[in-house]
Amino acid sequence: MAIPRGGRVLLTGDSITDAGRDRARGDHMGCGYAMMAAASYTAAHPDHDVTFLNRGISGDRVRDLRARWQADCLDLSPGLVSVLIGINDTWRRYSQNDPTGADEFERDYREILERTRQQLDADIVLVEPFLIPISEEQREWRIDLDLKVEVVRKLAAEFDAALVAVDHIFAGGGAWRVWTEDGVHLSSAGHALLAREWLKVVAPDCCATPSTGQRREPGRGSA
Repeated sequence: MAIPRGGRVLLTGDSITDAGRDRARGDHMGCGYAMMAAASYTAAHPDHDVTFLNRGISGDRVRDLRARWQADCLDLSPGLVSVLIGINDTWRRYSQNDPTGADEFERDYREILERTRQQLDADIVLVEPFLIPISEEQREWRIDLDLKVEVVRKLAAEFDAALVAVDHIFAGGGAWRVWTEDGVHLSSAGHALLAREWLKVVAPDCCATPSTGQRREPGRGSA
């Protein structure tokens, strides 16, 4: 997988991708992992002329993503499509008694991937939904979320999509205060971690540690 020079990269999903973006500005990336990943890539490749777009919408479930897929994905003709969706499909089961079954989740997710494969010549990246449990109540959400994570892994293999496997990284919960306040939404550090894992899959050269080379002693003409 490689981001094409002069290409267009779309990141979409729910509030984790949205991250406070200004929806009146089509080029606004928000303040989360999407912005961080885009900035890191552009800093590493300033001459590649890649356009990054954020179409995350807070509160979205996969059914909502499916409903807006034409306008917010296909019509934009991206060369790479990255999707992070699923935690609201789990959360609503416990907060509003409005569940999304695993079969329904897979059906809607499969539809957007099928339409993408049929209508675009684009690479696809699927990011696992994740949870950082901060209470015993949230740990019970795993019963529902685990099924959705398995669906995402299955679809990634079936559609030859790259998988950003982050659920196990966040699920440990040992340092949860570093990553989140509520178990779902990420802190700045959490977004930075997610951006790093995304770049490891999509543009691993951006994550390489540059060689410092031989140290140069300061002298005339140096700063």
